[in-house]
Amino acid sequence: MFTVLKTTLILTLLLSAASHAAGTAPRKTLAPFASEQALSSYLQQLQARQAALQREQQKLQRATAQYTAMAPAPPPAPAPMAAKAAPAASAEAAESVTNVQTAGVDEGGIVKLHGKHLVMLRRGKLFTVQVGDKALQPVAALDAFAPGSDPSGSWYDEMLIDGDTVVVIGYSYSRGGTEIGLFDVNAEGKLAYRSTYHLRSNDYYSSRNYASRLIGSKLVFYSPLSLNLRRGDPFGGFPALRRWRPDAVPSDFKRIAPATRIYRTDDEPEPGFGLALHTVTVCDLAQRDMRCEATAVMGPQGRVFYVSGESVFVWTTRRGSDSGVFRIPLDGSAPSALKVAGAPVDQFSFMESPDGHLNVLLRAEGQGDAMWDGARGRGDMALLRVPLASFSDGRDSAPAGSYTPLPGGGYGLQNRYVGAYLLYGNPGNAGRRKADQAWPRQPLYAVRWADAGSVQALSLPHGVERIEALGNDAMVIGAQGKDLHFSTIGLGAQAAVATRYIRADAAQGESRSHGFFYKPHTASEGVIGLPILGADERPGLNKSGAAVLYLRNSGLTLTELGALAARPGQAPDDGCRASCVDWYGNARPLFLQGRVFALLGYELVEGVLKDGQIREVRRISYAPVASTVR
Repeated sequence: MFTVLKTTLILTLLLSAASHAAGTAPRKTLAPFASEQALSSYLQQLQARQAALQREQQKLQRATAQYTAMAPAPPPAPAPMAAKAAPAASAEAAESVTNVQTAGVDEGGIVKLHGKHLVMLRRGKLFTVQVGDKALQPVAALDAFAPGSDPSGSWYDEMLIDGDTVVVIGYSYSRGGTEIGLFDVNAEGKLAYRSTYHLRSNDYYSSRNYASRLIGSKLVFYSPLSLNLRRGDPFGGFPALRRWRPDAVPSDFKRIAPATRIYRTDDEPEPGFGLALHTVTVCDLAQRDMRCEATAVMGPQGRVFYVSGESVFVWTTRRGSDSGVFRIPLDGSAPSALKVAGAPVDQFSFMESPDGHLNVLLRAEGQGDAMWDGARGRGDMALLRVPLASFSDGRDSAPAGSYTPLPGGGYGLQNRYVGAYLLYGNPGNAGRRKADQAWPRQPLYAVRWADAGSVQALSLPHGVERIEALGNDAMVIGAQGKDLHFSTIGLGAQAAVATRYIRADAAQGESRSHGFFYKPHTASEGVIGLPILGADERPGLNKSGAAVLYLRNSGLTLTELGALAARPGQAPDDGCRASCVDWYGNARPLFLQGRVFALLGYELVEGVLKDGQIREVRRISYAPVASTVR
């Protein structure tokens, strides 16, 4: 009887999976270039168009200069009125230690867990600390770059672990793109250098997004590559990989995206506007000698990317609100595309939902999420919701009915899908105000993404600087003057503000998503950790969070457990040689096998929860000593 039921269940699951795959598969896909010759001919046409445009621009400049020289001098302009200063923007599986966006899709971070050891990446070096067997002991340290290489001009930003392989992802301005370092880590926490690869790319940095993902043993990168059509050999900017050696030369790069894996839509590139190869590279870490394959789509420069379990979605903006979204499968099959309008805020604007749809929160205009562009953007807002099956060869547009207008907007927008809801809001004017001025209330908008029905505006007495999931409910964190507010949001049939905790004289110590962590104990209970500073402090790129604050969530009621603080005093002289700015922050709350830690720069502090309070029990420093640094 059990065998029959088991067979029936397996068949049902297989049919369900096949049905889902058939329901989300695009009707058509983008067409690749048929051959290297076809790609070369197309690039030559683009070069000719670019050269003609340059000649026309030069003629116009000469004509303008001649007219200006002959024209009478204009009368002196009246003295300008003093302008008001613009208001300053508020600066406000195995056990995972990373607060990821999508379950099963790990993101490059500064701390990971390997067996009984924490592995940290900081200021150009890797470190391991034993935490298993109730220990807290530094074990090993190693440069995060190849022995004998010059690390100047390089930044080592992110780390992932697959089995016993540590992957360090960085960007080298001197060596031509993304740098991938592979290291071995054993059960005793010892580290050994294996190899380094260079992946040709532009700078991937984003103040909100992460460059790398790990799905199983697949290392996934999104890399923008600007095409320089003025150079004699445009192929010199195409996706390529080389293994580093001391005498490496540019000719060592080998292309990993042949013409038959390069795609384009029916849209012709706009003269005078940048053209990019939006490249998804998948590397197999199951073998010691890393192998990578790339798929690239030609499109405009502006981009935001999101990685689901099966695809990378890249949103490009041509001009204003004229945009396109590409769906690039991770299995190497052909990409598909859809013409769209507007621009997402960042990767958290996307969600590939289980019902086979792509949901994207949009603003009328945006510049992508490169560098600090994710905080910018303007115009009306909308929720786009389209079936994945509607993606095709790029000729089709998302129907007007796929967009639901939404209220709100503003600088520094935060957004997140939690359960059945899309939540969004902005920091507002959370700076100091005079004592007799009332604090303006800020709206948090909540919309059920599946039907995009009525939008709720929940009034908060603080700005929206961070939105995080608490199981099926949510938390919103933001400043009100010199205080930091934590508001819990119940997400039932209606969204509703539940309770609020206020930490006086405090501010967030980390703005990146990885700075927060929620450790659930039951469906409605858990512990929250967040780095904080004093209200008069501002997070510095080389400054540890003053403390990690811990709160207990019990049915959306918050109780303070206390904080684990950094030791005051000057940071140790570590003899830093590379990546000496903490662009990705350096403070994290960590929960491991029932234990609680705070990573604070070079300190790892352990606390214990007892009688409703967290108390420090011990701490270690894993900082290298400058005199011993090579």
